[in-house]
Amino acid sequence: MKEKNINPEKDTSFKICMRTCLLQITGYKQLYLDVESVRKKPYDSDNLQHEKLLLKLWNLLMPTKKLTARISKQWADIGFQGDDPKTDFRGMGILGLINLVYFSENYTSEAHQILSRSNHPKLGYSYAIVGINLTEMAYSLLKNEALKSHLYNCVPGVPTMEHFHQFYCYLVYEFDKFWFQEEPESIMYFNLYREKFHEKIKGLLMDCNVALTLKM
Repeated sequence: MKEKNINPEKDTSFKICMRTCLLQITGYKQLYLDVESVRKKPYDSDNLQHEKLLLKLWNLLMPTKKLTARISKQWADIGFQGDDPKTDFRGMGILGLINLVYFSENYTSEAHQILSRSNHPKLGYSYAIVGINLTEMAYSLLKNEALKSHLYNCVPGVPTMEHFHQFYCYLVYEFDKFWFQEEPESIMYFNLYREKFHEKIKGLLMDCNVALTLKM
């Protein structure tokens, strides 16, 4: 303000706006560091908290069906690839599981609806695997600074992990709609449609007035 000869008495709002902008800029950098820190933590089956979180995911998505064993073919019912989900978390670490649980806990009816749709005989996909894949998408958009305008418009201060989780939920909900609108011939084309969806989101994020919030 001194450098630009801005008089705080004449322009009383400048200092407030400047402070908000600086909080958003530094907050974005800190959010990336926080997300990266969680992503770097691998899923550890010897960690009781990690195991509890995984079982919580099952109970949220399958409240009427009991898991017969920790290592079980039942995990395929919610879209994991193998008998032990820990192998599916490798790329995104514990962050992938935290996001899956967050969506299932905060948007339970939507999670049940999307899980049911993912079992469609022709257009089905692996719910949990796609969820982890969308965590990677959210993470890469954050890392590449594509989420700046979105977060600056949605958060009038310092963005937190909560805001990252909310953006992930937006991706999950919108991807499911996109997938069924596109009607891919086979799950074998997943990467093609995933990239098409990615490009769509990147296009929306280029608007300086963007605010991608979940609308049911």
